Amino acid sequence: MKKIVILTGAGISAESGLGTFRDEGGLWAQHRIEDVATPEGFARNPDLVHHFYNARRVQAQQARPNAAHEALARLQSASDGEVILVTQNVDDLHERAGSQNVIHMHGALSGALCASCDARWRAPLKMNRDSICPKCAAHSARPDIVWFGEMPYQMDEIYHHLREADLFAAIGTSGNVYPAAGFVQDATQFGAGTIELNLEPSATVSAFAQTSFGKATDTVPAWVESLL
Repeated sequence: MKKIVILTGAGISAESGLGTFRDEGGLWAQHRIEDVATPEGFARNPDLVHHFYNARRVQAQQARPNAAHEALARLQSASDGEVILVTQNVDDLHERAGSQNVIHMHGALSGALCASCDARWRAPLKMNRDSICPKCAAHSARPDIVWFGEMPYQMDEIYHHLREADLFAAIGTSGNVYPAAGFVQDATQFGAGTIELNLEPSATVSAFAQTSFGKATDTVPAWVESLL
């Protein structure tokens, strides 16, 4: 197989202890999305938003890659063809498992962004409203995260890969968040085979030619072995 494009969502990191939007009792359950994951929420209450992402940064740092992350890194290194990894996740578990050149379409907890001049730099473990941009010195530092209502990163590159894909896989995604939820239709249109690996069927499951349901730490290593 010449080219595999893989989309991963929160479900692949859930078994590493990083909760999804829908988990009860997790960080997301304590806040409204409108308050902590929109530009408007940040404008209203930057202290709350910084506190939320500081907590997520600590949580992600403490998490460890699981067998699903490790299997995808193994697929990248052992495959005869090209394996492109696109993630909706803002953690770095793919990289820590050994994956290379991961496309973080929703940004990364490890990044900081200046809301004034668009400069980017590595985020400290804790940020606050007094954090200063190293380029323009404005007090407008924010997490380099794509919030609701903002355009995901590297979309041209992602669509280029989808056009060339022989196989498209979606792992641990809900199928509710666009544009990622539409990738399966894009890949199908360009002739790729498609497979969903998920704990339970996503909102777009009917668009996939193949499915595999169960824990990511079981389904993903088994799928990778079948490819190798």
